[in-house]
Order: sequence, then structure tokens, then C-alpha cells
Amino acid sequence: MTAPAPVTAPVTAPASAPDDATLAPSASGTRPPAAPRLTRRPGGWIDGWDPEDPAYWQHVGRKVARRNLGGSVYAELIGFCVWALWSVVVPQLPGAGFALTVDQQFWLIAVPSLVGAFMRVPYTFAVPVFGGRNWTIISALLLLIPAASLAWVVQRPETSFAVLLAIAGLAGFGGGNFASSMTNISFFYPEREKGKALGLNAAGGNLGTGLVQLAVPLVITAGAGVHLERAGLVFIPLALLGALIAWRWMDNLAGVASDPQSFAAAGRNPHTWLISVLYIGTFGSFIGYAGALPTLLKTQFPEVGLSVAFLGALVGALSRPVGGILADRVGGARLTIVCFGVLALGALGAVLGLQQHSFGLFFGSFLLLFVASGVGNGSTYRMIPAIFRAGVVPDGLGRARQAAAGCLGIAGAVGALGGFLVPRGFALSTSVAGSLIPALVLFAGVYVAMAAATWTVYVRRSSAFAAEGV
Repeated sequence: MTAPAPVTAPVTAPASAPDDATLAPSASGTRPPAAPRLTRRPGGWIDGWDPEDPAYWQHVGRKVARRNLGGSVYAELIGFCVWALWSVVVPQLPGAGFALTVDQQFWLIAVPSLVGAFMRVPYTFAVPVFGGRNWTIISALLLLIPAASLAWVVQRPETSFAVLLAIAGLAGFGGGNFASSMTNISFFYPEREKGKALGLNAAGGNLGTGLVQLAVPLVITAGAGVHLERAGLVFIPLALLGALIAWRWMDNLAGVASDPQSFAAAGRNPHTWLISVLYIGTFGSFIGYAGALPTLLKTQFPEVGLSVAFLGALVGALSRPVGGILADRVGGARLTIVCFGVLALGALGAVLGLQQHSFGLFFGSFLLLFVASGVGNGSTYRMIPAIFRAGVVPDGLGRARQAAAGCLGIAGAVGALGGFLVPRGFALSTSVAGSLIPALVLFAGVYVAMAAATWTVYVRRSSAFAAEGV
């Protein structure tokens, strides 16, 4: 089938600028150069996208990129909301007639993160294959499956745990949205503005976790009684709106290609796997604690209720851009070490809160955990390009950028495993010791080990990276 002929849509020029067809010769007798134009094809495709060209970016690129960023942030926000839905629903299931052990409740919280971590790999490659606009439509519509399934199953307390677990796993579709959204936006922005754009995109998505923990309890308790099915039903129109926004206001970029070589180059480099482990400690802690906190409050401080649980995810999401900004000033590795130290203190503070049954100390320590993990998200990601620029990849800057891009994708997927490991750690601790304290002490020890590894490899004076400001 023959492709339709390109349709060239001119960019609106400033009011003071003449139209291309009426450009007058300059004093030297030569016509001034025409402003760059946007070349479109039916189906929302743009040909010849070149944000690195300053004139193209000024006249064409910036406005288009910002419009796509807005649609992307909304789609990712809804994705994170659906991903985190079960963290809000699970504490309510026993009251709705579901006979669940504490271990089973933590499984239902952990499985969406596990599925979401694995979904991030195919979602990364989907954008070049389908187009950013098209895949945003598809991924938004895929959210209808976990939302509708949740609304159906919470009304059937006779459902087996295996079926309940499988339906909880469907929420992992929302976790994959992060990877495709970040990949798509990275194509729209020039290198000099990617950091800010990707930071805004990531923060917008992370806010979804706090938003769902704030809004859904209000939705399910509006009126008389508790209506858990509303937790899923409310996201059906919101997901449809995301697909509509993408269809109406987003674009596909022709000529971008998936780059499996970047993943291969990154996978062969040991720093990729060290960074991925560190990212479990930062982003994994954020998503793991965000998922577990409502259940922790329900089981440890039932007198308090769940109305404050959203604050943890909210401060963690808002802290992420701060991490990137501070890392630019003091270095990503040094800031990451500080974050791991604060994470260890936060975990030990939560232990004291449990021992004294002090809600204020326990919740304050968790807020400290969220702030440190949020800042650490930004600082750990900032380390990646600096590490690969420092000569760990031979054959020049181009190969280093390629490997760094692959490392970002791998670390994002591996880091999300923390959303599985943290709740399972709490479940195992409760089952074996009857307390959350062993898990928190173990987490504190892991943070100290991660800080030591970061210092040894990237900061100590004899390290090859010390002079590079990693």
C-alpha cells in the first residue's frame, strides 16, 4: 500500500513577520531565509523532526514538544494511579468480606510492582515501533483492563486468592507507562533540555501514587458505606480521556528507531548493574514504601486511619526534581550517599516508632524515607550519563551516550523491583518474627552497604571517577 503524500503544515510566524510567499528582498537584494516548517502526514506523523537545530527548535519544535509533554504527563499520571490502586484497596478488602492473611495482603500489593517492572522493557521499545501518539493511545486504553477487573472482583469476596492475585497483576500495565512515556519525550527534546523535560515527566508520573492514595479513599467512602468498586470505575473515564488527549494533541515522530544495541552495550557494562542495584535502593524504596504504607498503618496504627498515607508518596514525588538540581551542584554520587544515610536513619526511626508505639515517630520517619528516596531518585539518575562520559565505554562520546541510554532503561526496570521486594520483606518479617522490625533493620543495613559501594566505586580519592564529578 502506498503511503500518503506528506502534508506540510506551516508554522505560524510572529505577527510582525511576513508570510513566506511575500518575503521581500533585503537591502542586499537577497531574500531572508524562510522559517522552518513542520512536515506532517495523516495519522499524526511528523517527518524530519530535528530539535537539535536551533532555528527549527525555536520556530517549530518547542511548542510541539511542550504539547506532547503535557499529554505524556497526564497519561503517565493515570498509569501510576492505576499501578498504585491496589495499595489503597488491599487494606479495605478484609472489611469487604475477603478472608486474607497479612502475607496475602502484601502479595497483592507487591505483584503489581513486579509485573510493572517487567512491562517496562517492552514498553520502552513500543514507542519507535508504533509511534509515541499511537502507543500513548494504546497504553491508556490498556488501563481499562485493570480498572474494570478491579471494579468487578472487589464485589465478589468468594473469589479465590489466585484469581485475586492475577487481577492485581494486571495493574502492572500502569507501571509500564513510565518507560514508554520517558522514551517518547526523550525524542522530542534537544539534549540541552532533556533533563528538565524528563524530570517533569517523571515527577508528574510519581505524583500519581500520592494522588490515588488521597483521592480514592474519598471516592469509595462518599455517601453511605464503602464502595470499593468505585476505585476501579473512576479510572475508566480518566483512561479514556488520556487516549482522547493523545489522539487529539500528541504526535508520532517518523525516523526514530528502537536501539537494542544501546541495551546490549549497557548490559555488558558492570556499572549498569551496580547503578540498577542502587536504583532499587532509591526508586524501589519509594514505590515499595508507597505501596506498603497504607497497609502498615492499617495493621500497626488502626486508630489513625488511612487519610494521611498519601503524604508519603506526595513528598517523595515532589523531592525527585530537587535531587536532580542538587546533584548538578554537588555531584550525583555524593548526594546519593547522603540519601542512603538518611534512608538508614529513617528505617531505624521507624523501628523506634514501632517499639514505642508512637505514630508520630513512625510516620515522621516514613516521611524522611520518602524524601530521601525521592531525592535519591534524581541523584542516582544523574550519575548515569556522568559515569558513561568518564570513559567506561570505549569508542567515543557517541557510544557512551548510547550505553547511557540503555542503562537508563535497564535501571528503570530493575529499580521497580523494589516495589516487590519491600512489601515482601515486610510480609516475611511479619510471618517469621511477628513484627516489622527485622525488615526495617535489614533495610537500614542494605542502605549502609549501598552507600559504602557508591563511595568505594565513585567517590573515594583513588577512584577513577572522583575527578569526573560523578
